[in-house]
Amino acid sequence: MGRVYATPEQVWTDRPPPADADRLLARASEDIDDALLTAVYRADSAGMPTDPKVATALTEAVRAQIEYWAATGDDGTGAAGRWDSVSIGPVSLAGRKDAPAAAGDVDLAPRAHRALTRAGLLPGVIW
Repeated sequence: MGRVYATPEQVWTDRPPPADADRLLARASEDIDDALLTAVYRADSAGMPTDPKVATALTEAVRAQIEYWAATGDDGTGAAGRWDSVSIGPVSLAGRKDAPAAAGDVDLAPRAHRALTRAGLLPGVIW
């Protein structure tokens, strides 16, 4: 498992975490890492950010990514929301929908993108 930027208590503040919380946190953290391929920030020997502003932004981004999955019916695999189906009377149409591309070609939650941008991590700012 790679770096994980949030704890279950930081994400599920108003209810108990789901049984697969660790998997969701790991997958969301992977998505954030993929979106930050060009970001530069100070990190410790484990690769975790040392600047509290950056650490907070990564936690907020993970929380936003998991909330986004919950709202779109995704389970962290990226499979949900990729197909649509429309029926009007005797006519049925179905087709694949492409997710919006983000940095690192990840379907990044809009709130996650904003948290990373506010922290100066996107679009690949060097400071």
